[in-house]
Amino acid sequence: MTRRLVPKPLTAAAFAPHGDVIEAAEGAERRRINEGHTTRFHDLARLELTREGGRPLVSIFRSEPPPRPITIRLMERHPLSSQAFFPLSGRPYLVVVGGQGELNTGRIEAFTAAPHQGVNYAPGTWHHYSLALEGVSDFLVIDRAGPGDDLDEIRLAPKDQIVIEV
Repeated sequence: MTRRLVPKPLTAAAFAPHGDVIEAAEGAERRRINEGHTTRFHDLARLELTREGGRPLVSIFRSEPPPRPITIRLMERHPLSSQAFFPLSGRPYLVVVGGQGELNTGRIEAFTAAPHQGVNYAPGTWHHYSLALEGVSDFLVIDRAGPGDDLDEIRLAPKDQIVIEV
Protein backbone atom coordinates (compact mmCIF):
# COMPACT_ATOMS: atom_id res chain seq x y z
CA MET A 1 0.00 0.00 0.00
CA THR A 2 1.33 3.43 -0.94
CA ARG A 3 2.12 5.75 1.94
CA ARG A 4 0.56 9.21 1.69
CA LEU A 5 1.97 12.34 3.32
CA VAL A 6 0.51 15.76 3.89
CA PRO A 7 3.33 18.31 4.15
CA LYS A 8 3.77 20.26 7.37
CA PRO A 9 4.77 23.93 7.45
CA LEU A 10 8.55 24.31 7.50
CA THR A 11 9.84 25.49 10.88
CA ALA A 12 13.36 25.59 12.28
CA ALA A 13 12.38 23.30 15.16
CA ALA A 14 10.72 20.65 12.98
CA PHE A 15 13.57 20.70 10.45
CA ALA A 16 16.45 20.75 13.01
CA PRO A 17 17.22 16.98 12.76
CA HIS A 18 17.89 17.45 9.02
CA GLY A 19 19.77 20.77 8.93
CA ASP A 20 18.95 24.47 9.02
CA VAL A 21 16.09 26.67 7.89
CA ILE A 22 17.52 29.79 6.27
CA GLU A 23 15.31 32.81 6.91
CA ALA A 24 15.26 36.28 8.44
CA ALA A 25 13.41 34.98 11.49
CA GLU A 26 12.62 36.78 14.73
CA GLY A 27 15.12 34.70 16.72
CA ALA A 28 18.06 35.17 14.33
CA GLU A 29 21.11 37.13 15.46
CA ARG A 30 20.91 40.59 13.92
CA ARG A 31 23.77 42.99 13.25
CA ARG A 32 23.45 46.54 11.98
CA ILE A 33 26.03 47.12 9.19
CA ASN A 34 26.73 49.47 6.29
CA GLU A 35 26.50 52.67 8.35
CA GLY A 36 23.26 51.43 9.89
CA HIS A 37 21.42 51.03 6.58
CA THR A 38 21.44 47.23 6.57
CA THR A 39 20.39 44.51 8.98
CA ARG A 40 22.49 41.38 8.69
CA PHE A 41 20.74 38.18 9.80
CA HIS A 42 23.92 36.47 10.88
CA ASP A 43 25.18 32.88 10.52
CA LEU A 44 21.95 31.20 9.39
CA ALA A 45 23.35 27.84 8.22
CA ARG A 46 26.16 25.45 9.08
CA LEU A 47 27.75 25.04 5.66
CA GLU A 48 30.15 22.09 5.47
CA LEU A 49 31.84 22.09 2.08
CA THR A 50 35.61 21.60 2.41
CA ARG A 51 35.94 17.98 3.61
CA GLU A 52 38.39 15.90 1.55
CA GLY A 53 39.54 18.84 -0.59
CA GLY A 54 36.11 20.22 -1.45
CA ARG A 55 35.34 23.86 -2.15
CA PRO A 56 32.13 25.94 -2.12
CA LEU A 57 30.15 25.97 -5.35
CA VAL A 58 27.35 28.46 -6.08
CA SER A 59 24.76 27.52 -8.72
CA ILE A 60 21.19 28.27 -9.73
CA PHE A 61 18.87 25.30 -10.18
CA ARG A 62 15.73 25.84 -12.27
CA SER A 63 13.02 23.36 -11.23
CA GLU A 64 9.78 22.51 -13.00
CA PRO A 65 6.82 21.37 -10.91
CA PRO A 66 6.34 17.62 -11.13
CA PRO A 67 2.98 16.13 -12.19
CA ARG A 68 0.35 15.78 -9.47
CA PRO A 69 0.01 13.82 -7.36
CA ILE A 70 3.71 14.10 -6.47
CA THR A 71 5.20 10.64 -6.07
CA ILE A 72 8.54 10.29 -4.30
CA ARG A 73 10.54 7.69 -6.19
CA LEU A 74 14.12 8.77 -5.48
CA MET A 75 16.08 10.01 -2.49
CA GLU A 76 19.65 11.32 -2.39
CA ARG A 77 22.27 12.41 0.13
CA HIS A 78 25.67 14.07 0.14
CA PRO A 79 27.92 12.26 2.63
CA LEU A 80 30.81 14.76 2.40
CA SER A 81 28.93 18.05 2.56
CA SER A 82 25.92 20.15 3.30
CA GLN A 83 23.69 21.44 0.50
CA ALA A 84 21.81 24.74 0.80
CA PHE A 85 18.82 25.84 -1.30
CA PHE A 86 17.28 29.31 -1.27
CA PRO A 87 14.26 30.14 -3.47
CA LEU A 88 14.58 33.05 -5.88
CA SER A 89 11.18 32.99 -7.60
CA GLY A 90 8.85 34.06 -4.78
CA ARG A 91 6.95 30.76 -4.70
CA PRO A 92 6.49 28.08 -2.05
CA TYR A 93 8.15 24.73 -2.65
CA LEU A 94 8.22 21.26 -1.17
CA VAL A 95 11.00 19.84 1.02
CA VAL A 96 11.17 16.06 1.51
CA VAL A 97 13.70 14.58 3.96
CA GLY A 98 14.44 11.14 5.35
CA GLY A 99 16.99 11.54 8.13
CA GLN A 100 20.57 10.30 8.25
CA GLY A 101 22.14 6.86 8.29
CA GLU A 102 20.47 4.02 6.41
CA LEU A 103 17.39 5.26 4.54
CA ASN A 104 14.19 4.30 6.33
CA THR A 105 11.22 5.25 4.14
CA GLY A 106 8.98 5.21 7.22
CA ARG A 107 10.89 8.26 8.51
CA ILE A 108 10.44 10.38 5.38
CA GLU A 109 8.79 13.74 6.13
CA ALA A 110 7.48 16.49 3.88
CA PHE A 111 7.43 20.24 4.56
CA THR A 112 5.99 23.17 2.66
CA ALA A 113 8.58 25.94 2.55
CA ALA A 114 7.41 29.54 2.25
CA PRO A 115 8.89 31.73 -0.50
CA HIS A 116 11.21 33.42 2.04
CA GLN A 117 12.62 30.19 3.52
CA GLY A 118 15.67 28.27 2.40
CA VAL A 119 17.01 24.98 3.70
CA ASN A 120 20.49 23.65 4.36
CA TYR A 121 20.64 19.86 4.42
CA ALA A 122 23.25 18.57 6.90
CA PRO A 123 25.87 16.19 5.49
CA GLY A 124 24.45 12.70 5.01
CA THR A 125 20.79 13.79 5.19
CA TRP A 126 18.53 11.92 2.79
CA HIS A 127 16.40 14.32 0.76
CA HIS A 128 14.52 14.61 -2.48
CA TYR A 129 15.68 17.04 -5.14
CA SER A 130 14.03 20.48 -5.22
CA LEU A 131 10.28 20.34 -5.82
CA ALA A 132 8.71 23.48 -7.27
CA LEU A 133 4.97 23.73 -6.66
CA GLU A 134 3.44 26.73 -8.45
CA GLY A 135 5.48 27.14 -11.59
CA VAL A 136 9.07 26.97 -12.80
CA SER A 137 11.22 28.14 -9.89
CA ASP A 138 14.85 29.13 -9.48
CA PHE A 139 16.91 28.22 -6.40
CA LEU A 140 20.30 29.55 -5.37
CA VAL A 141 22.27 26.43 -4.37
CA ILE A 142 25.46 26.33 -2.34
CA ASP A 143 27.09 22.92 -2.34
CA ARG A 144 30.43 21.18 -2.74
CA ALA A 145 32.73 20.78 -5.71
CA GLY A 146 35.83 18.63 -5.53
CA PRO A 147 37.23 15.13 -5.35
CA GLY A 148 35.47 12.22 -3.76
CA ASP A 149 32.07 10.63 -4.15
CA ASP A 150 29.57 13.06 -2.60
CA LEU A 151 26.30 11.71 -4.00
CA ASP A 152 24.35 8.62 -3.00
CA GLU A 153 20.99 7.97 -4.68
CA ILE A 154 18.36 5.36 -3.91
CA ARG A 155 15.48 4.61 -6.26
CA LEU A 156 12.56 3.52 -4.09
CA ALA A 157 10.85 0.21 -4.77
CA PRO A 158 7.20 0.69 -5.82
CA LYS A 159 6.02 -0.51 -2.37
CA ASP A 160 8.18 2.19 -0.68
CA GLN A 161 7.17 5.12 -2.89
CA ILE A 162 5.33 7.96 -1.17
CA VAL A 163 2.57 10.18 -2.54
CA ILE A 164 2.63 13.78 -1.31
CA GLU A 165 -0.79 15.38 -1.06
CA VAL A 166 -0.46 19.07 -1.99
